[in-house]
Amino acid sequence: MLPAAADTLLAALAAGWADPHRLYAEGRTARALLDQAREVLARGLAVRPAEVSFLPSGPAALRCGLEGLRYAGRRRGSRMVATAVEHSAILTSGRFLAATARDPALFAEVPVDRMGRVDLAAFEQALAAEGTVLAAVQSANGEVGTRQPLAQAHALCRAQGIPMLVDAQASLGRDPVPGHFDVLAGDARSWGGPGGLGVLVVPERTRWRRPGPVSDIEHGRGDIEPVVALALAAAEAWRQTEAEHADQSAASRAVIGRLRAAASGLADVEVVGDPADSLPHVATFSLLYVDGEALVIELDRRGFAVASGSACTSSTLEPSHVLAAMGVLTHGNVRVTLPLDPIAPTLDDDVSRFIAELPDAVAAVRAQLGASGL
Repeated sequence: MLPAAADTLLAALAAGWADPHRLYAEGRTARALLDQAREVLARGLAVRPAEVSFLPSGPAALRCGLEGLRYAGRRRGSRMVATAVEHSAILTSGRFLAATARDPALFAEVPVDRMGRVDLAAFEQALAAEGTVLAAVQSANGEVGTRQPLAQAHALCRAQGIPMLVDAQASLGRDPVPGHFDVLAGDARSWGGPGGLGVLVVPERTRWRRPGPVSDIEHGRGDIEPVVALALAAAEAWRQTEAEHADQSAASRAVIGRLRAAASGLADVEVVGDPADSLPHVATFSLLYVDGEALVIELDRRGFAVASGSACTSSTLEPSHVLAAMGVLTHGNVRVTLPLDPIAPTLDDDVSRFIAELPDAVAAVRAQLGASGL
């Protein structure tokens, strides 16, 4: 979380503790603070405040957006379309729908190319199937960084009269705000805000309705009152990030270029994702003869916090669905996500040290697996 957002969070815990629906003074104060936070984010997202709702997380906002679109279109059908690299909240919902109805045709996973970009011809064909009521396309993939062609995908959806849900959890605050969507979901953590706050945007033009009783919380889009302090911290983080967006993006892209070049110099490696048309702060590479989780632990021992989006886990023993859908190397995957500058003032030095230590860390993990000579 950005330092300014953390300060705001602490201050807001004292000022915005009350129920914003109450009429006593503290309740009115909480309501004013919540409205203020909503207005900041609405302005940044180029929508109206009433179109913005706060939910408990990004995935919760994504699921809520999906359910509302599907329920609103129930008289036309229940079939949904998504790219094969969508967030698990989307894919599991679609698979559950198809399994429950015992009809695999109710959910179409559209293939992507080796960069992770959706096949638009296959997407158009999937949209044409009878009973399709929604499509899900992420703005950019949080695992490999590749941007999706939202303008073209949205045009195809509009030609069929099908609303498009856009998952912007990986991109908000780090990339331009998507301009092509019918429902948008995001997570405050992506722009340096607090955890525990998702954002759902439902424009007035979109036919959307939640299943079940109508709620009076968050414009009928939630059952849980948002924590006012979290909303204020998210708004402050947005202010800070928005002001420095252009410079931050350019600086991050330069650093990612260094990381991709360094990773490319390793033996038996595949650097994945589009090197240019992608998020400016994500670099991912996969290594043969390396266990991804072991490498994450080794790098953590050396002071670097990275992720492994493709290593087989002890719980599922399955590789990343994103890399598998792309048809790229799924072994020994490492993902580096750059923090924002105010959080990491020594980033350049840290990255230089990471690049210097990476070959030795890889060699150490390969040696543990008995693959040092391969």
